[in-house]
Formats: sequence, structure tokens, C-alpha cells
Amino acid sequence: MSFELNRKLAARRDPLPTTAQIDSVTADIIRGAFETVCFESATFLGRAASSPIINSSNERNAAIVDAHGRLAMGAVGTPHLTFVNQMETRWGLMNQERYDWGPGDVFVGNDPDHGGGHLPDYCVYGPVYADDGELICIQTLQAHQGDTGGKDPGGFTLEATDIFTEGLILPCLKLVHRGERRNDVFDMVVRNNRFATFAGDIAAMIGGVQFAVRMLEDLVRKWGKETIKAAINHSIEHTEHRVREEVAKWPDGTYEATVLIDHDTAGTKDIKVHVTCTIRGDQLTVDLTGTDDRPELVGVWNTFANSRSYVMCQVVAAMDPTIVKNEGYFNAVDIVIPEGCIAQPPPNKPAALGSFHPACEITEAVCLALSNVAPERAQPQLYKIGMPNAVIGFTEAGMWMDQGVDCRSMDTSAVQGLDGWGSCPNALGGLILSEAEDAESRFPILNISREMTTDGGGAGQWRGAPGSLNVKQVLGPTTAMAWMVSADHPLRGMCGGDDAIPYSNHFEVGSENERKIEHTAQALLPAGAVIAYQHGGGAGFGRPLGRDPEAVKEDVLDEYVSLAAARDKYGVGLTGSLEDYDLAVDVAATAALRERMAAEMEAAE
Repeated sequence: MSFELNRKLAARRDPLPTTAQIDSVTADIIRGAFETVCFESATFLGRAASSPIINSSNERNAAIVDAHGRLAMGAVGTPHLTFVNQMETRWGLMNQERYDWGPGDVFVGNDPDHGGGHLPDYCVYGPVYADDGELICIQTLQAHQGDTGGKDPGGFTLEATDIFTEGLILPCLKLVHRGERRNDVFDMVVRNNRFATFAGDIAAMIGGVQFAVRMLEDLVRKWGKETIKAAINHSIEHTEHRVREEVAKWPDGTYEATVLIDHDTAGTKDIKVHVTCTIRGDQLTVDLTGTDDRPELVGVWNTFANSRSYVMCQVVAAMDPTIVKNEGYFNAVDIVIPEGCIAQPPPNKPAALGSFHPACEITEAVCLALSNVAPERAQPQLYKIGMPNAVIGFTEAGMWMDQGVDCRSMDTSAVQGLDGWGSCPNALGGLILSEAEDAESRFPILNISREMTTDGGGAGQWRGAPGSLNVKQVLGPTTAMAWMVSADHPLRGMCGGDDAIPYSNHFEVGSENERKIEHTAQALLPAGAVIAYQHGGGAGFGRPLGRDPEAVKEDVLDEYVSLAAARDKYGVGLTGSLEDYDLAVDVAATAALRERMAAEMEAAE
């Protein structure tokens, strides 16, 4: 548990030793087979898990790590999880003899100080051996669990000052030994979780890993271990080559960005994330020097592995999407994260909330910096939502927790040539928001409203998607938790686009106790209490005056944009009425209005 360990875990790994020569076609066939294995493993988990956060929302990811700890393949899942698996697995690899690795074994880890993300993200993995006993690779499955057994349900403790408050910490624990489940260990892990569904979730993760390990063993037998190793080396080398080709197209220079978090959970304001992206030929360096390192901060500590992953998610988004996502990215991109800052905290700092903030601000800052060299792909891979946003109660069946992951619209920014669309940003990848009706069938709550907010997306030549106002009523006494951020510093617009609207939250709406949550809250709510949570929308891209007036008219008809914003933000004059659905662009008035607004903007600059 040290900065030295982080350096060891992140160090570059050598290619696998192999006697085989391989052509690109064969290598790509094997790479495709690896991708299929990951997809099948993740799908197995999604179908077999018990809790809605996995079986409905799909907050999981599968990846294959080679015998040297390099990411060989990541599946379609939650993108930021794709680039964490190899770090967590490397700790086990470094201690194979100590943990008695062998065929048929399955392990679990979640320790942020041993390569993990945050405690709720459990990584279950199993080694894959050739018939002669040589370790070839490791199949991993990572999924967010609804609880971690810590002080507060869900693993999110607003006032935590160390990781021990947050829950059970597992550097590397063997769940299955040589194909036989260790029931004492399994029962211990399950006992340290509040939710009855957890036993089904962890069993599904074990099953998904075992299923994939058998598929990989078959591939090794079919192609031979030397060919498989050669294919892994080829894929990683090819990705590094492609990434360097992309970087070489960008202009040399240094590009900086600073993003602020409203406050930590103790109320300290304006927590800073600073990123410098330097391009020299085919080398990209992403440096977080200048990021906040005040030791007294609370709740804004992201793990080293997570910070690397969130940086890489944004770098990947800035490049050709056909480039295979594997260790080649890390070989081609230097990531500098100062020891002791909130992106690489000292040992035992709490990390659950850090996967939201500063993680999101890290990706946002990288996006802002790289928008100078790749504006056509400048879309922030983040979710600016404050966490937790949960309600918790008890029934005769036991404790229940609605984590607020059902349908909503938030943070979906525009990108060059395309308005923000869909309910969630690309950063959430394969995440599917569960239906409001599903939550109502599980928990004593009523979802009153899930409506997009007019003018809830940032204006721009391409418009951000509006955020939604989620209104929820609790039908019994509950505890409600919230950490409100992204109100003072909402999602930033790109290349002249406007920022998104800020987040906001009100408890006990419509009662004499109605109040706005300005900072954090952990409140007891009576039966019938109403919560209204306004999600921030997506940010705009490009100057709003460049938007096609006909597109603005359609936005007004769709109630994405108000008549006032059409005039004041976009400089578009409209005739007719929204009620009669006969709006039309007044071409002359629009031209005159835009000319005046452009002159005012030029004078102000």
C-alpha cells in the first residue's frame, strides 16, 4: 500500500515470449475470438446476476489480461472499467506463489490500494493455463456491487476519512480452489454485504469467469499456446502503432485545461483538476501536475488505477474508434499523476465517491485540452452527477436501497456535426438505465415524473441533450442521501458551445419543510415525501449563432428550446405560435438579430 506499489503496478510489461510467427489475419481472428469470449462472459453475468444494477443496468465489464499483466482485450461494457482490470489483476500475478495460483482457481479483489477502482467495483478473475501448465492469460469480470459492508449502505459514506469506513477490503482473495468453491470464504464475503441479492451476484461473477476460462482453454488447444501468445503480442503492438499514427497527425504543442469541482463532502470549495497534454511527434503525454493535493480534503480521492483509466477513456474517445482497446494505448501514451494529489491519494484514503468526482473532472479536463487538436471528436466521457443520490428503507423482508439508476437524461453533450442525443453519455457505454416501473415494483417508491427540461441542454451550433427533472415520492419512512455537485461548475461547452444547465436537488417538495440541497444531505424523510432531482443536460458544441435556424425551429417545436432561448441564445426570430404548431423562421429578422449579436460578442471579446 504505497506509491512505490503503484509505480510497480503501472510499469510497462514486456511482450509474451513465444516461438511462433503470426500473420495479421490469423492474429485478428484470434483477437476477434477474445472479444467474443469477453462479450459472452459479460452477457452471462448480466443474465445470471440478481441485482438490478447488474442484470438491468449492465454495470459490468469483461476483459482478458495476459500472463504479463497486459490488457489483451476489453469487452463492450462500462468503458472506465475496461482500463482498470489489468491493474487489479497484476497484484495477484505478482503474488502467484503466495496465493497458490492454479488451474480452476477464481479470485476476487476490490482494494483501491492494490490496483483497484473503488470498493463497490468487485473484480473477479480466473487464470487460464495451457495443458502443460503454462499460464497464458487471465479472464476478468468487473461489476459494481450495491453494497460493500461499510458504515453506510451502498458503500458511499459522505464523511469518510479512511477506506476502512467504506467497507470490506479485498486485495486478492481466492473464492474457488482448483474448481471447488471455498464455501467458508464465499460465506464470509456474502456475510459482509447488506443485500440478499449479493450472493447471487458474486455467484454469477464466478460462473461468468469459469464459463469464459473454458472457452479460452479451448482456444489455446485449438491454436496452440505459442500462436495465442503471438496473437496477443501482435494486437498490442498494432494498437500502439495505430495510436502513435494518430498522435503524429496532431500539431506539436502543449495544451492545458482546468476543471473545478464545486466542493468536497466537507464543504471545501473549488477543488481543482489540472491537465496538461503535450504532443511531441508521435508521443502524447497527459500530465495531471497542478491537480489539488490538500490532505484535508474529504470524499474527492480517486484511486490511481481509476485515474489512469479515466484519462485513457478520454484519450480513446479522441482517436479513431476502430483502434483496438488494449495495452497498446498505455504503451503509446505517458500518463503522469503526481503522488499525493486527489488523482493518486496516499494509502487508505476513502475512494468510493472519487469514481464520480474527481474522475469525471479528469476526463473533462483531458477532453478540453485535446479539443484543441481533435475538435471533431471532442465529447467528454463523463457523468457529472453527484453521488450518492439514494433512498434507503426497511420492510419486513429487510433493508432496501434505490440507488437512483433508473431512467433519466443527463450529461449527453453535442459533438461536432451531431446534437447530443439519448439519455446517457457515451462514457457509460453499455450501461442501460432500468425502467422506472422496475424500481417501483422492487421498492416502496413512486416515480411521479421523468421529463426533459426545456433549455436543459447547452446551446451551440450542435445542441446538448436536455437534462431531466426526476420527481420521486417515497411511500414509507426512508433515509435519503445526496452529495450535490456540478451546480457551480456544470458540464463545460466545447469549441464555443454553452455549458450545460447545473444540477439541483430539493427534498420534501410541496411541504413546509421543502429545502434545496446545497451541499450534502443524509436526512430522514417521512412517508409521502417528494424528492425533485434536476439532472444537468449535455453541453453545446460550437457557437450557437452558427446553428441552422431551421434546426432551432424544430428544437422549439420539440420543446427542447424555448422561444426566448431561440431568440436570445441562437439569434433566431420565429413567426407563428407553438400552440398552433405553425412556427416559421423569419429570415430577415434572424439575419439582423445575428448580425447585431455577433457584433456585441466581438466587442466583448
